[in-house]
Amino acid sequence: MSETYDMLIIGAGPAGLTAGLYGSRSNLKTVIIEKGLVGGQLLNTEAIEDYTGFEHITGPELAQLMEKHARKFGVEINTFEGVESVKKIGETFEVRTDVRTYHATTVIATAGGTAIKLGVPGEDELAGRGVSYCAVCDGAFFNGQVITVVGGGDAAVEEANYLTRFGSRVYVVHRRNEFRAQKILQDQLFQNPKAEVIWDSVVETINGEKEVDRVLLKNVKTGETREHPTQGVFIFVGFKPNTYFLEDHPAHDVGGHLLTNDRMETGIPGLFAAGDLRSQLVRQITNAVGDATVAALAAEKYITHLKHAQAGVAV
Repeated sequence: MSETYDMLIIGAGPAGLTAGLYGSRSNLKTVIIEKGLVGGQLLNTEAIEDYTGFEHITGPELAQLMEKHARKFGVEINTFEGVESVKKIGETFEVRTDVRTYHATTVIATAGGTAIKLGVPGEDELAGRGVSYCAVCDGAFFNGQVITVVGGGDAAVEEANYLTRFGSRVYVVHRRNEFRAQKILQDQLFQNPKAEVIWDSVVETINGEKEVDRVLLKNVKTGETREHPTQGVFIFVGFKPNTYFLEDHPAHDVGGHLLTNDRMETGIPGLFAAGDLRSQLVRQITNAVGDATVAALAAEKYITHLKHAQAGVAV
């Protein structure tokens, strides 16, 4: 026998926990489903200094505070439960996980996304200790240091330009001899005296004892390898939004991020999106919680309208 909820939230990162807080505060039967531990990408963040009100806090500490706040209002959080499919049947969503089946009037997708990794030795071991996938999040930690950016698309070139604000020198390593990025972004990089491009090269290993201090580069044309000193490695080779569980396919951008209106509604009535899997300019904690606030309150209005309509009450 499946559980039935007013609001079901997929993902327990900042967006999911915020949506859960607002849903439960609205006296809605609310559940958050998380495939891992509560906190999402916060758990992989060593230090946060750009979340208003906290001059410095670790990702796990912020996740713990957010979870405690959400639970205060009675939200149910089920961890280590992976969502396998979300399908709308009539006015209700059927959500299947690897543990059970739920039914809900509204679903808020806050499952975030996954940065595509290089898959080289040292990348996982030094994540948060020199290896990063977010320039805005971590750039300030490398003030006056040598930074290496990996990638050749818009994100890599744009973030490399941004990182020159902090690094003494910013190198961009690209496996080809030309970028895929927009011409205007390339021009900005080529004209920046603090930036330098290393063409036809890939990162073979990321090295360091406690923190990154060098990478091993390989020239794909000559096969030659060399050590490249650096304190920061920012990897921008792609980002995949976690929308695989949606059986219906709402509108999305070319990268697969869900398109919403200003109420965070997707093209499927009752399905909302917030955070990193939504198409937007930046992906920060601040806008994730803002998205989630709007999504939860809009979902509450959707539920109220639906109940009135079913009861034949004019709204």
